[in-house]
Amino acid sequence: MKIRALIALLALVLGAPAQQASEPRVRARDLGIQPGVLPTGKLNAITDVAGVKVGQVTLRIGDNVRTGVTAILPHDGNIFQRKVPAAVYAGNGFGKLIGSTQIDELGVIESPIVLTNTLSVWRAAEALAEYVLGQKGNENVRSVNVVVGETNDGTLNDIRGMHVQKSHVQEALAKAAGGAVEEGSVGAGTGTIAFGFKGGIGTSSRVAAVGAVSYTVGVLVQTNFGGVLTIDGLPVGKELNRHMFSGRNGDGSVMAVVATDAPLDSRQLKRLAKRAMLGVARTGSPASNGSGEYAIAFSVATRTAFPDDAITPLFEATVEATEEAIYNSLFKATTTTGFGGATIEALPIGAVKDLMRKHGYPAVQ
Repeated sequence: MKIRALIALLALVLGAPAQQASEPRVRARDLGIQPGVLPTGKLNAITDVAGVKVGQVTLRIGDNVRTGVTAILPHDGNIFQRKVPAAVYAGNGFGKLIGSTQIDELGVIESPIVLTNTLSVWRAAEALAEYVLGQKGNENVRSVNVVVGETNDGTLNDIRGMHVQKSHVQEALAKAAGGAVEEGSVGAGTGTIAFGFKGGIGTSSRVAAVGAVSYTVGVLVQTNFGGVLTIDGLPVGKELNRHMFSGRNGDGSVMAVVATDAPLDSRQLKRLAKRAMLGVARTGSPASNGSGEYAIAFSVATRTAFPDDAITPLFEATVEATEEAIYNSLFKATTTTGFGGATIEALPIGAVKDLMRKHGYPAVQ
């Protein structure tokens, strides 16, 4: 092992800063890490599902505000008027997921999905309700079930200040677009922490063939949870001594949004959402007591007719895309200093490369 890499590993074990400011942040596949066996979509993002759009607002204000908003739109039309089949699954229900009970009852989503920090969900919900009520065709609507998820970014962010304003939510909705999705320390992931390293927003996709038809599954995650980090089988948390039993990370939460163009109904989408938790588990999470583990799954298909005995490839696609999205959130995140001077280092890419070589990983970029 090279001397510089050895020093970096020792620094992590001893708790000293090892992250190099000049270290470029990359996605997992840029390093040769390719979880699973299924191919990705063109962008390897949730926006590979046709019509899905993502908008984000990042708040870095002064020394103490590190938070933001991420909005996911199933399509660019009036979602209240053209609802999409959906389901929610709580792997561990320590969280504030607004709108989940009506989704469970009726099996549809009628608003965009917004992610933010824990103490901003109610303001975000008000902004989202105003957005829906203000859309053309909704002039007589008197009830709407908006969907807002969260994780707690209170280590790096002045969360009690409730700095997310309704205007920020509206801006994220207005910015929503297809194409590449910015990852890492952005949007609702600006102040999050995962596995003791800087977490954030990550995304990935898979294409699964069912007979002669191919379907896309895309996942976006907001990572703020702990455990013993494993990257495609590599015992990263164990070897870097950065895990939940070394005192370097604890409770948190993860939000996973799963989109597909497969014609699934709400019952089948709940089965898909459950598989997102398997992707979370692959990265080393035990779903700790104080961690909210949620998956929201929806379909953009205009019909809902899919045989249960053909759904397994979509399960695999969900697991793989969730796993890789989490890795992308870590690899793209940047070292961040925030509230009270707290600093959370980004996952050291050089150290991960060295572990890949040590364990004979087949392709190290």
